Amino acid sequence: MTNLFRSLPSMDAVLDRLTARTPYDALPRPLVRQAAERFLDLVREEIRSGVHTDETALALEALFPRLTAFVAVHTRPHFRRVINATGVVVHTNLGRSLLAEAAVAAVAEAAGRYSNLEFDLKTGERGSRYAHVEDILKTLTGAEAALVVNNNAAAVLLVLDTLARGREVIVSRGQLVEIGGSFRIPEVMAKSGAILKEVGATNRTHRRDYENAITDQTAALLKVHTSNFRIIGFTKEVPLKELKEIGTRYNLPVIEDLGSGNLFDFAGLGLGQEPTVQRVVADGADVVSFSGDKVLGGPQAGIIVGKKAYIDRIKKNPLNRALRIDKMTLAALEATLRLYLDPAQAAVKVPTIALIAQAPETLRKKARRLAGVIARTGPGLLTATVRPGTSRVGGGAFPEQDLPTTLVAVTPANPDISAACLRERLLATDPPLVARIEDDTLCLDPRTLADDELTLAAKALAQALA
Repeated sequence: MTNLFRSLPSMDAVLDRLTARTPYDALPRPLVRQAAERFLDLVREEIRSGVHTDETALALEALFPRLTAFVAVHTRPHFRRVINATGVVVHTNLGRSLLAEAAVAAVAEAAGRYSNLEFDLKTGERGSRYAHVEDILKTLTGAEAALVVNNNAAAVLLVLDTLARGREVIVSRGQLVEIGGSFRIPEVMAKSGAILKEVGATNRTHRRDYENAITDQTAALLKVHTSNFRIIGFTKEVPLKELKEIGTRYNLPVIEDLGSGNLFDFAGLGLGQEPTVQRVVADGADVVSFSGDKVLGGPQAGIIVGKKAYIDRIKKNPLNRALRIDKMTLAALEATLRLYLDPAQAAVKVPTIALIAQAPETLRKKARRLAGVIARTGPGLLTATVRPGTSRVGGGAFPEQDLPTTLVAVTPANPDISAACLRERLLATDPPLVARIEDDTLCLDPRTLADDELTLAAKALAQALA
């Protein structure tokens, strides 16, 4: 065994050989060294376990193919691309919305060049970073003023901290929701310093419930869009227009948290009636907050629009600095919003809208094409068949709406490989492929696969089963 250990190549020899070739020559040498050390430790353990008995098998030339594969895996970035075959368009865990090409280009330029982030090109003096998107948000929504922070939770927190700290905010009991990541409206309100005052029952809240709850301690009326939660049956809620009438009567601002805000009317695509930001502003909400990275299809951001008197107060809150967005978010958001100036252009160029709007026949053709590519890439390893299925919008939007699609069902030839096992193996491919299981079968949904990802998906399956 001693001779076997002595047969292992030195670390200097390993590093010299690795860094003399692409892609390892471009990687930081300490990173490559760390991965090589882990590999050699693994081989030493194999020697102790009796896996290796031949000294020639431990020479650098013999180990090198395995070494390069090991180092490739252990030096790749932790945060990296995945292939989304789940059919969930706005997948919270997979980065949410894809950016439009114009937004991607804008981010690249903002990241690699100097910019007028807080520089007024007219005066040559310090400017406001919010000016880059405020005018276009006013144009698109009809609001008097706008502000952008780093996400919608921050937007809600900032609005309540500014307008209601130490005072009561009235909310319908049926709107006290929890969404992904344990984000709960009551907890955000408590953190803002506002005092929650629940009214109504879980399923029914009336106008009189709000009016009876108003006191001299009331700061605002809050309406929360329930996103991925619905109460159906014997229900009632007070429409925004009526809530605004109450607010006007008692001189109270009406705040609406839209969650995943829409600037595009999806009703024409056969989806349910989700309130657009434009409609909520027109119906009288004084302050509206919504996400930029969900159905809107932009970067992570919390957008606040509304009456100038309230937005100006929110802008002056010192907390705003802690929640502000960076230059890359601003660049992506402005580029995305510009596309919405022409709704027809947005429908084609904003990926989130385009993916949702794909026609069933288009998806059937893509599924058949994917099944064919899989059959050619992994012959004998599996079978791929097509069958009807459904996709989801995701991101808390349209929770009751299924999108018709055609799934590709994959069955390994080896009966010992279950659908759950195959799904786990696919997470280790490069790039990882994320799929879903239905009826104990691994399924790929072409809705969220780009045309150039069909071959990548097929190769991932072949790699996972090889």
